[in-house]
Amino acid sequence: MGEDPRITYVLIDGENIDATLGTSILGRRPRPEERPRWERLLQFAQELWRQPAAGLFFLAANNELPMPFIQALVAIGYRPIPLTGAAGEKVVDIAIQRTLTEIRRRQADVLLVSNDGDFVEQVSDLLDGRRVGVVGFQEFRSNAYLPLVADGLSMFDLEYEVQAFKEPLPRVRIIPIDDFDPTDFL
Repeated sequence: MGEDPRITYVLIDGENIDATLGTSILGRRPRPEERPRWERLLQFAQELWRQPAAGLFFLAANNELPMPFIQALVAIGYRPIPLTGAAGEKVVDIAIQRTLTEIRRRQADVLLVSNDGDFVEQVSDLLDGRRVGVVGFQEFRSNAYLPLVADGLSMFDLEYEVQAFKEPLPRVRIIPIDDFDPTDFL
């Protein structure tokens, strides 16, 4: 019997990414065409470390399943994880923390898709030789992850590196001079 191939788990904090996109970047509820193309993220994960990727999409369901969205996630290869809990309970954060802890017991790599710093402890624990990355919007990512780069943490931008959007988002970012193209602004 052969060993299972190493896998990359892609854990998506759906609430955090949606809130950052809507509140901080667009200033309104994103239209469907402005939302990330989640299939591009899975493809990015597979190409990044040249191994299979399993996508887990965590969302707060509040006792109501958004079936069209759930069906779309399943169709592109994700396992939706709709959660509910007591009022004020951060069910998505709790579930992601528990999942990161469980992954530590497995031979697997991780891409965490969130800007939230609530996972720094679990991400730090995973930096034991395995490949670990955080994907989000660089200007909104928690600075608590920065010290972990020295321990091997990789950081990726959902728009610029993953290319998860069909059209450019209205973001203001620091531009390395070698990447500056004045035609982008004229």
